[in-house]
Amino acid sequence: MWRIGRLARMAGVSERTLRHYDRTGLLRPAAVDHLTGYRWYGVAELSRLERIRALQRLGLPLRDIADLLDAPESETRRAVAETLARLRADLAALTATAAEAEHYLADPLTVVPRTATTGARRLKIRRLTATHPSELAGQCSGTLLTWLDGPFSAAVPDEGGEPLALPAREVVRAVLPTPEGVVRAGHDLFTWIGRHGLNVVGPALEEHLIDESGGHAVVLDIPIGS
Repeated sequence: MWRIGRLARMAGVSERTLRHYDRTGLLRPAAVDHLTGYRWYGVAELSRLERIRALQRLGLPLRDIADLLDAPESETRRAVAETLARLRADLAALTATAAEAEHYLADPLTVVPRTATTGARRLKIRRLTATHPSELAGQCSGTLLTWLDGPFSAAVPDEGGEPLALPAREVVRAVLPTPEGVVRAGHDLFTWIGRHGLNVVGPALEEHLIDESGGHAVVLDIPIGS
């Protein structure tokens, strides 16, 4: 039989870890001296500890390991497969984040876009006479739609206008604290879309939001597809 310090050295863990395993029921000592409080461990506990450590090395969290220590091998393999899928998803997300950071450092944008899913929307619109986005300055203080995936055109909501149905769609979005940077932010969103090999698949939506205190923000949504 070994005291806790000896077992910790044999297994390469801390005594604090072993005490935590005892408190949570993951690894109980073989015996406890009621006079000194010393914990005593044997071969069975060493084997169980090695099993715990092995499952940790396979990526399993302690909350899952507790249910697997005495489970059939088939259940362990299933749990490891599920953990592997989560790890791969996490790795893909981290890889994408690293790529975004590299792009930002190499060629900074004025915005850091994100993707979002918007619901279907029905509008009535009035078409504007314009051949370039620069001609729209001052024509919109609420909502503006622009078609940028073909010949340029624009429209604003108008209760007496033609109906327009926007389907649910995935968009790349930027939220601006002031309207002054809208044109540059739009260019940056297109740069981001090009970097990711995506396409614009419908009208962009520019919404000017004003709260009761006069605060102003602009939300830019550009629908994307592969």
